[in-house]
Amino acid sequence: MTESKPLNFTPAPGIGYSVVRREDGGMNLTFTDFSDTTFSHWHAFAMEHLLGSDRRTRNLYDMRAVPELSEKAIRFAVDANSDPSARNIRVAVVVASDKVAQAIRDVAARAQTESASALKLFTDINEAEAWLARPLDQIP
Repeated sequence: MTESKPLNFTPAPGIGYSVVRREDGGMNLTFTDFSDTTFSHWHAFAMEHLLGSDRRTRNLYDMRAVPELSEKAIRFAVDANSDPSARNIRVAVVVASDKVAQAIRDVAARAQTESASALKLFTDINEAEAWLARPLDQIP
């Protein structure tokens, strides 16, 4: 593994997510709520990390603890994921149900932006990890 760049994540009161560095150099983000405070903090954190994106990496977004996503939250995520700096990232998003996954697909389709990262939705964490484990030269 190459040396990981600093995580630069500082927990803050009132945010509903945490971040840890993955063994493969990517990040695991675990969400417990999707409040405006959480998404504002996450969006700033994500955009800061995208600025320094210089190699292929794997990120896992675990959202299983949140049973529903607002359209606003989905649009926030679509915006970050459409940034050209995300081109080197493989993102597995694990959600609570097929209903939540379909809501994300519907909003993303209406947004009419292309995903810069290789992104796939899952309801099973083991399937997400297996997809992330594929060699990075096989993006998507």
